Amino acid sequence: MRILITGASGQLGTDLCRVLTVHHVISCTHEDLEITDADQVRTVLSEHHPDVVINTAAYHKVDECESFPEKTFAVNAIGPRNLAVACRDADIILIHISTNFVFDGYGERPYREDDLPLPLSVYGTAKLAGEHLVRSIWKRHFLIRTTGLYGHSKGAGGKGHNFIELMIKLGKERGRVTVVNDQVISPTSTADLAQALSGLLTSDFYGTYHITNSGSCSYFDFARTIYEKTGLDAEVIATTTTAFGAAAARPLYTVLDNSHVQSIGIPALPSWEEALDRYLENGKCT
Repeated sequence: MRILITGASGQLGTDLCRVLTVHHVISCTHEDLEITDADQVRTVLSEHHPDVVINTAAYHKVDECESFPEKTFAVNAIGPRNLAVACRDADIILIHISTNFVFDGYGERPYREDDLPLPLSVYGTAKLAGEHLVRSIWKRHFLIRTTGLYGHSKGAGGKGHNFIELMIKLGKERGRVTVVNDQVISPTSTADLAQALSGLLTSDFYGTYHITNSGSCSYFDFARTIYEKTGLDAEVIATTTTAFGAAAARPLYTVLDNSHVQSIGIPALPSWEEALDRYLENGKCT
C-alpha cells in the first residue's frame, strides 16, 4: 500500500514513518507539501498516486493561534479541505488528525464522538472547521481526535518540545515548575497512536474516532509522575487555568471515550503510565 504522510517530520509523522515500514511510505514535510496550496496538493498526489493520505500537518501553537487566525484557519481548515478535495477526485482514503480542543471541557464523563463540539479557542474552532470540511467533501475518511500527544521528534517548525521534555528541562534548570491542576486529559504517545492508525488501513468503517492512551490525569499529576519516574528532585506547584493566564482559553476536562474505535477491532491503547514508562526507557527525554 502506498501511504503519503503530511507533516512527516513532526512527532506523530515520525512515528508513522517508523511504524508503517511494511508499506511504501511517501513522507512529506512542510517543505515538500504546503497543504494550504490546493494546486500543490493536487500535483503532489498526482505524482505519487497514494492509496492513503495521513494528514498530521497542523498549526498547533495554541496561544499563538489567537493572534494569527488567518494562518490558523488556512492550515487547520483550508488545508484539510484541499486534501479532501484531492483525495475525493483521485479516490484516495484520507486519515485526518484532529483534537480534544473541539470540546469546551465542561463535561463530566469522557467525550464520545457524537457529543456536541463547542471549541473555546481560535485553534479549536479552526480544527473543528477542518473536520466539517473533510466530512462534507469526501466519504472515505477517518477523522481522529486525540489528546496530549508526545513523541520522539522535535519536528521542523513545530512546538520544538513535548510536555515530558519541557518538564524535565525546567525541573533541571529551576528545581520547581508551576503546572495547572484543573486540566484533565489522557496523555497519548505518538508511537501508540501510530500503531492504532496502522490498524485503520485495512478498515472501511469510515467516520470519526477518538483514540488516546487509556486512563486520565491532570497536567499537574502528569508532571509529578514524570519526576517520580525519572528520580528528578523538582517541586511541582499546582495552579489553576485561570491563574496561569494563557492567551487561549483551554477546555478543562477533555478525556475522550475510545469505545467506538475499539468496536471496529482496534485494540485499546496501553495506559498513559505504561506509555510514559516506555518513552522514558527509550531515553528520549532531555
